[in-house]
Amino acid sequence: MRILLTTLNAKYIHINLAIRLLFELNKDKKGLEWKEFTIKEDKAGIADFCKDFEIIAFSCYIWNIQQTLEVARLIKAINKDIKILLGGPEVSYEYNDVICLDEIDYIITGEGETPFKEFINNYPNIENVPNLVFKKDGKVKENLPAPMFDLTNYTNFNPYINDKPADLYNKVCYVETSRGCPYKCEFCLASLDNKVRTLPIDDIKTNLLYLMEHGRVVKFLDRTFNVKKDFTIDIFKFILANHKPNNVFQFEITADIVHPDIVKFIQEHVPKGLFRFEIGIQTVNQQANLQVSRKQNFDKTSAVIKTLDNKIEMHLDLIVGLPLDYWNDIKYSIEEVFKLFPPELQLGFLKFLKGTPMRHKYLEHDYVYDPLPPYQIIKSKYLSEEELLKITVLEEALEIYWNKKRAFHTLKYVSNNYSIFDFLLGLGTLFASKSNFHKHALVTVYEIIHEYAQTTYPNDKILLDLIAIDYYLHPNIKPKTLFIEEIERAERTSMIERLRLNHHKFRFIIIPINFDFEIWQQSETIVEGNHHLIFQYNGTTKPAVIFDQLEMVNV
Repeated sequence: MRILLTTLNAKYIHINLAIRLLFELNKDKKGLEWKEFTIKEDKAGIADFCKDFEIIAFSCYIWNIQQTLEVARLIKAINKDIKILLGGPEVSYEYNDVICLDEIDYIITGEGETPFKEFINNYPNIENVPNLVFKKDGKVKENLPAPMFDLTNYTNFNPYINDKPADLYNKVCYVETSRGCPYKCEFCLASLDNKVRTLPIDDIKTNLLYLMEHGRVVKFLDRTFNVKKDFTIDIFKFILANHKPNNVFQFEITADIVHPDIVKFIQEHVPKGLFRFEIGIQTVNQQANLQVSRKQNFDKTSAVIKTLDNKIEMHLDLIVGLPLDYWNDIKYSIEEVFKLFPPELQLGFLKFLKGTPMRHKYLEHDYVYDPLPPYQIIKSKYLSEEELLKITVLEEALEIYWNKKRAFHTLKYVSNNYSIFDFLLGLGTLFASKSNFHKHALVTVYEIIHEYAQTTYPNDKILLDLIAIDYYLHPNIKPKTLFIEEIERAERTSMIERLRLNHHKFRFIIIPINFDFEIWQQSETIVEGNHHLIFQYNGTTKPAVIFDQLEMVNV
């Protein structure tokens, strides 16, 4: 009997850990195979690959359930006798609508290790397979739950042993060191399992060694990696002792509980750029936090981020749409968190995931949400549909200009002097009227922000200078002149010769600006004056900035 473990990943760089775990646990089962696809692949092609198997087991999430069901229908159209088994978080709760579909035969809910083994070892006798949902005599049947899986079964176990080692380097490789979460945030599926269980530490380290050798980006799946101080520091020490060049390690961190010993260890031992921290701030509004059973001290969170941002690349998250979070509350959260200047600030929108308390309590807050995945908020008693649409426009501008690092200096300046919320909202609105958020030329990005600044802040010459500087700093090759014209050719030639710049090896752009950019880079302080800024392009990396000290004349 041929059985296929498979999934449709969101992107090629992603890896599905679940099917690897299940395959390695059951690799002695004759006929068991595994393969990954992506949601953008041709569905008919995927179905054609699956047609020679008797059972297809799909791993299901909010980002792939619609495409998975489409593939299942195509498989059944080819051969109605092929059995379709679904598992994963998207079908572990409120699954009646899915199991009733003609194309779906079985669903495994919850942790899959024990049920999947029982299913493939006993098929077609599945009446006693735990956690299994199936149809019989026109009715949906639900078998008894399985006992909690013993994670010591993952002793001497490497889920990546069946991958081609060379394939791992260009993918995000996931490491699981524990399951469960100590917190009860009502919008998160992790809140449903408050018993934190740890995998065997020796095997965690062995697998880390393997991924450090063959992979590049390693992401830890623990919902709060820093719950146990000693464990956190132990793993950090192990990484420092064994990591390879170009390795990057990503952790989900709860910042306001980071132990001082962890902070001290990072400052003393961790090199800049090796670690990335994902920190879910979600909201600064404490009343909103309490409404979803969430505790957070934003002052402590901010202090930890500021203390560590010289060593750690920070990725911060906010959620729009939480209970008691009104328009002005969201504006305040965005402005306060933006002032931390994280390399990436993700603005997400509340989603009503199956199984979460938030989904069950939606009537209390007059929530309306999309009935299709990802079940995103449409409106509530706190935010109108129009307000939410405006914030989606702001989020697009945030992604284009800040997260993609196209207006780094400009937006820092705006945050220090104006409302970054109002600026991004206005900028996003103008962008939507002139271009497409997801398909546009790079020069259009800068032309639109320049037009918006020139119209909205016509007397702020520093802001316009910074937009030009961000424009000239972005490309690897010398771009066309925009926003600020270069100095006269004779003056330009004289300056290049005086500064002994290699005009044979590099290309240069020299512009006059109205402030000291060197001081701004060092302290985010504007000191006005007449200055020249020189951009040196080598064609392969971002341009170098050269300051003409002799030409600086303060006014």
